[in-house]
Amino acid sequence: MIRLLLKRLAQGLVVVFVLQSITFFLVRLLPGNPFLGERKLPEHVMAQLNSLYGLDQSALVQYGNYWKNLLLHGDFGPSLVREGVQVADIIAQAFPVSLELGVLGMLVAVLLGIPAGMFAAYRRNRWPDAFFMLMAMAGICIPSFVIAPLAGLSLGMHVPGLSVAGWDDPLCAVLPALTLGLVNAAYIARLTRGGMVEVLSADFIRTARAKGVRPMRLLFVHALRSGLLPAVSYLGPAFAALITGSFVVETCFQVPGMGLHFVNATTDRDYFLIQGLVFCYGVLIVLANLVVDLVLVALNPQLRSQGAA
Repeated sequence: MIRLLLKRLAQGLVVVFVLQSITFFLVRLLPGNPFLGERKLPEHVMAQLNSLYGLDQSALVQYGNYWKNLLLHGDFGPSLVREGVQVADIIAQAFPVSLELGVLGMLVAVLLGIPAGMFAAYRRNRWPDAFFMLMAMAGICIPSFVIAPLAGLSLGMHVPGLSVAGWDDPLCAVLPALTLGLVNAAYIARLTRGGMVEVLSADFIRTARAKGVRPMRLLFVHALRSGLLPAVSYLGPAFAALITGSFVVETCFQVPGMGLHFVNATTDRDYFLIQGLVFCYGVLIVLANLVVDLVLVALNPQLRSQGAA
């Protein structure tokens, strides 16, 4: 277990380093300039701003300074657009919002997806199976930027208490979390259904049925642990994607999370803010995959023996 953990951590560090390095050079290839606003600044003012933020140096020198500040001081740098505001402060304010939205969205996805997949597998090739898989396919095919306005129009405008924008009330989280959760619930339902169908066809399940084991005990005690392995493998990346990939949802519902800041930073060419957000996204994905690996090892003894070897 310890060997597996160290191996995954080493791989994660390499992934974050490569991701951050690629992002550093790509953002500087974006057309435009972070200091170009509605009015063009004089050349000497532009030169002073570039010198102030170190943008007049070569890309390699900027790259070295960035990693030195990040590793030695934990400094992501200042925002190039919001004067006097540090990137770390923006992330500190936005990350709890994205984390809360991601947790709620994952809760919706799990509560809807896993039961639907289990029931579809238990009623395989019958109308419940066809119904739930049809709904899951619709959830996969319909993107979140379609679900978000539809949820706002059908629920937010007619259900008292629900809000279609902002984050100043607990009920403001309902529609964004529902939008994120529905998309991921579709994937979880299909993965759960596939895993459960395979397990329910195994020899030990047929033996348990022959011995008269009750259907609910057969489903939840004998089949569930192995049948959930495909869905559990998906949960880690999905949870990270809920936090890091909710750009559209946060923009549609005006949620002040990291996704909204990422969209604005890309539009404004705010290099340091983009790099700081990408770094957080990379770390989240690595940690989520690490947690999933540990859960899979706990659920599957074969993986435990392979990790020890």
